[in-house]
Amino acid sequence: MQKVLIITYYWPPSGGAGVQRWLKFAKYLPEFGWEPHIYTPENPEAPALDLSLEKDIPKEAVIIKRKIFEPYSLYKKFTGKKGNVNAGFLSEEKDSRKKISETISVWLRGNFFIPDARVLWVKPSIKFLAHYIKENDIKVVVSTGPPHSMHLIADALKKKLDIKWIADFRDPWTNIDFYKDLMLTKLADKKHHRLEKEILKNADEVITIGKTIGLELENISRREVKIITNGFDEDDFINQNSMKESGFTIVHVGSINSDRNHDIFWKGLKELCAENMAFEKDLRIIFVGKLDYSVYDDIEKYQLTHKIEIIKYIPHNQIIRHLFAANLLYLPLNNTPNSKGVLSGKFFEYLACNVPIIGIGNIHGDATEIMKETGAGKILDFEDLQGFKIAVLKFYEDKNISEIVDSSKRKHYSRRELTKQLIKLF
Repeated sequence: MQKVLIITYYWPPSGGAGVQRWLKFAKYLPEFGWEPHIYTPENPEAPALDLSLEKDIPKEAVIIKRKIFEPYSLYKKFTGKKGNVNAGFLSEEKDSRKKISETISVWLRGNFFIPDARVLWVKPSIKFLAHYIKENDIKVVVSTGPPHSMHLIADALKKKLDIKWIADFRDPWTNIDFYKDLMLTKLADKKHHRLEKEILKNADEVITIGKTIGLELENISRREVKIITNGFDEDDFINQNSMKESGFTIVHVGSINSDRNHDIFWKGLKELCAENMAFEKDLRIIFVGKLDYSVYDDIEKYQLTHKIEIIKYIPHNQIIRHLFAANLLYLPLNNTPNSKGVLSGKFFEYLACNVPIIGIGNIHGDATEIMKETGAGKILDFEDLQGFKIAVLKFYEDKNISEIVDSSKRKHYSRRELTKQLIKLF
């Protein structure tokens, strides 16, 4: 069995979206003759813990954990924050952005920790892994970002050992939606762009999760970027009970920051409740994940508090149960300049449930294209209130109609099929 080294910041027992992609690749790699060696921090700043994910680590995997120093402990002391640090500028407390300490911390992070707060792990990792690769006859190195510091480690190993290197971009770097919020100086911005271009140029292969991000990276690097999307693991959906509860339940899974909190969702549901007594009686909303304070504000503003259940975090294996119990799955996509390329990981797990999906996002984006390809549901424009109401009402009226879903168009988004694509690059 050949060996591949995967450099990733996110790994079980860390939970959250960042773990899924390479955990699932690692799960299926041994089936195709590759033994995964995982290099990951011993003490990461994880968004949550999820012990249920450890069942997916294959017995063939070799896990290498080493301590990392990152400034988040200092950041939390400085800002007075407790618990885990939220990604993507999600603010659970209404006045959290107003603090001077928070502003200073963001400025320091953007201008002194380039590309990110994990950059202090780069140098000690290079020395350790150069020796490890030689001792263990590693054939391929994979780095996955964000955090993009993981790519800096792999880049140095490529230069030292001339080993094959695949760089995986789960999200953009300088085109990420919150890049503009980092308050970068011209010098820092220039360094971010320089490092990004070097990584794209030096890697033997570059892969990403969608067409739009792929084109953006190609424009930066003037080279081919391969697309391997996220997906769903069929094993997670075996023997799931698809019985619906009475009423009409709309479910969303994942965090929602202010860019994904769309007014037409709340206003549309409020108006439908006022216009349709049966809908008002049946409506139930379940949100699983961390929510920006603006979401709580809108729930109160539109008087939907009695209709919604909020579950801040549950293990991944329990999330599946909520997906199958839904009558409609909600997919809010970022209303940002890069909205066309937003393709959230949860979308693919939604696909596996064969439950209708309603999304709000860029109607010309990658997610809309896949939605049409798979016949999974509908995506409405950010401002299309009437279209949203019409679509929701149709899903409500059709909720008891038994339809045969052609799932064959969704099969190639399974994690096993996607792993087959990956090993061709190895």
